[in-house]
Amino acid sequence: MIRQRKSTTAAVATATALALALTACSSKAEETGKGDGGGGDEGGIATDIGVTDDTITLGSLTDMTGPYATLGASITQAQQLYVKETNEAGGICDRQLKLEVRDHGYEAEKAISAYTELEPSVLAFVQFIGSPYVTAVKERIDEQDEVVVLPQAWSASLLGSKYIHMIGTTYDYETINAIDFLMTEKGIEEGDTIGHIYFEGDYGENALEGSRHAAEEAGLTVVEQMIKPTDEDMTAQVGALGRAGASAIIVSAGPRQAASVAGVAAAGGLNVPIIGNNSAFAPQLLATDVGPALMNEFYIAIPALPIGSEEDGPQALSETYSAEYPDAVLDSGVVAGYNAISLFGEALQVACDNEDLTREGIADAMLSQESVDNGFGIVHNFSDPEAPSSLESFITKPDDSVPGGTVVVREAFASDMTGSFSRE
Repeated sequence: MIRQRKSTTAAVATATALALALTACSSKAEETGKGDGGGGDEGGIATDIGVTDDTITLGSLTDMTGPYATLGASITQAQQLYVKETNEAGGICDRQLKLEVRDHGYEAEKAISAYTELEPSVLAFVQFIGSPYVTAVKERIDEQDEVVVLPQAWSASLLGSKYIHMIGTTYDYETINAIDFLMTEKGIEEGDTIGHIYFEGDYGENALEGSRHAAEEAGLTVVEQMIKPTDEDMTAQVGALGRAGASAIIVSAGPRQAASVAGVAAAGGLNVPIIGNNSAFAPQLLATDVGPALMNEFYIAIPALPIGSEEDGPQALSETYSAEYPDAVLDSGVVAGYNAISLFGEALQVACDNEDLTREGIADAMLSQESVDNGFGIVHNFSDPEAPSSLESFITKPDDSVPGGTVVVREAFASDMTGSFSRE
């Protein structure tokens, strides 16, 4: 197996530096109810931070001006839609939901500052884009703030916390599922070479663990090409994989890099299947010159049904979201945002039934959710902090004829190869 192993030193150093920056700005109230977060015992319901007798305040740390601006906007608007719908239906626990949104532009200093600003006054964070930033505050979340966080990130480094819950599977399991699809549906077999183009850092390197495991299980050879998020021309990487005889390519990067991979491969006559992790596609790309290449042999592994699915959950969301935001693009962020906050809403109702809307009450309610299906194709289990809520992935394919730009080509599944996987 060809392996060009790269150190994770840069990723660790980034997280360490961000964590150090937090030391001087910790803000959790040492006493119940300190600050603007409310607190006490309202109508027999125990409360502390972020809950008053008529309001439940939630936090959202997003990117609406940086590299994930389109995704961040969709996630945020979908969550605002959920809040509006819920409040119009009477709220939860006789309280209206309030969503406090901060745009960090995918910049470390802004992300940490926004977390520090909102933490003393919110019950939980229903969105936090950027695994390096969530990793940076993970120790503080666990040991001091004790606030539930739903990251829009799927790195395995975020596992192991009672309070941090990702929605869906981690990048490593997702990549194992992607390779299973390549073998069962696209003709990849033992002895073949596959290429893996991946971002330096948490996302890409976690996905790479999955491809290494699957390759070892299936007798494949992996040719690795590490890139930086600022690298957008994949000519050199695709060329290297072509010379190595790659029969398929995995892309653990952003939409721009994935589009370049598809375009360069098509232009060079490298007609092999390409599959990306869930962050590797944006439907806006289908209107560009690379659209035909993406609709040829490009696939995406995702942790929920796409917005264009004919199932009841996505169909209803597509209609209500389009009515609320008629000029917005339907993309994976719409499902991701709504899925996350609606699953949190399920736990919030459990906490209400338990008469405990404290942060600890919400954390316990999340852990009690062992089989939750909110209509987006995956049954979630949040009971084990060491595991993601699911090991399953849908495989989708770009299609410009449907809302959201993708269709399901393989229903949700977890590869048999996930059973033998253990992280280093």
